[in-house]
Amino acid sequence: MSTEPTTTSPPPSVVDRDDDGYDNIFDIINFSAQGASRQYLTFNLGEERYGLEILKVQEIIGLTRFTPLPNMPPHVRGVINLRGTVVPVVDLRSRFTMEPRPYDKLTSIIVTNVGGKTLGIVVDTVADVMGIPEDAIQNTPSFAASQKIASNYIHAIGKVGNTMVILLDLERVLDIPDLTHLSP
Repeated sequence: MSTEPTTTSPPPSVVDRDDDGYDNIFDIINFSAQGASRQYLTFNLGEERYGLEILKVQEIIGLTRFTPLPNMPPHVRGVINLRGTVVPVVDLRSRFTMEPRPYDKLTSIIVTNVGGKTLGIVVDTVADVMGIPEDAIQNTPSFAASQKIASNYIHAIGKVGNTMVILLDLERVLDIPDLTHLSP
């Protein structure tokens, strides 16, 4: 057994100037904030691309059978059983008064957590997770960004390359009085 003292030094990327040119962790944080981007789960409804803040997404599941509920608005398709939890499901096409289309193998349910409530939203297809730089996100113009949905459901418009992403205000989209007592 060795009696020599052991020394540990802090990681070089935190204290010493590294090959990347940073002096300390605060420089790294400041640099990250300058070029910060937010992560969005993107999906399609028809030809339009939409995005939700990734932190509000709990999981994505394939389409499953709904249990319809009486006296609900038409965009509330019913509830599903997600590992023992009853989750209300809203069809975004119907919520946005878009032309209905049959569900297919690409139709998905995005399970979200908004204000402590778990809700599912039905979308045509899930696209991907996309980082959108802060400087590529513009506030919603005074007119509706899409003729298909009300502008009060839109938080902002993001642009990545040639792709425009309608960033939704999920709290407003899912502000459906009849759902408040259903969601866990």
